[in-house]
Amino acid sequence: QVQVVESGGGLAQPGESLRLSCRASGNIDSIGTMGWFRQHSGKQRDPVATISSGGSMSHADSVKGRFTISRDNTRNTVYLQMNDLKPEDTAVYVCYVEARERGHSSNSDYWGQGTQVTVSS
Repeated sequence: QVQVVESGGGLAQPGESLRLSCRASGNIDSIGTMGWFRQHSGKQRDPVATISSGGSMSHADSVKGRFTISRDNTRNTVYLQMNDLKPEDTAVYVCYVEARERGHSSNSDYWGQGTQVTVSS
């Protein structure tokens, strides 16, 4: 069993910052790629940023220069530092974790429940 739980969402004004956290826990043998996706109201879920187990990062064009993904492998945690927030960043942010459970021979995908980020003046 693997659990993925996000925190840090909330309300911010344009230009302000928020920091999201996501921790994976449970019967984990190893964790591969971690990342953040977001779903605007009534829209599909799109990638925001990912980070591999080796630290290779990728950010969506819409957030480059403003958002930064990072991870702490000692805590099985991935972060998303969001600076210079804009109204169009308003969405439910969902954490993604690629993990291998103990006793399993391959990785599986796990998703958090999501945390709301609202950017409004």
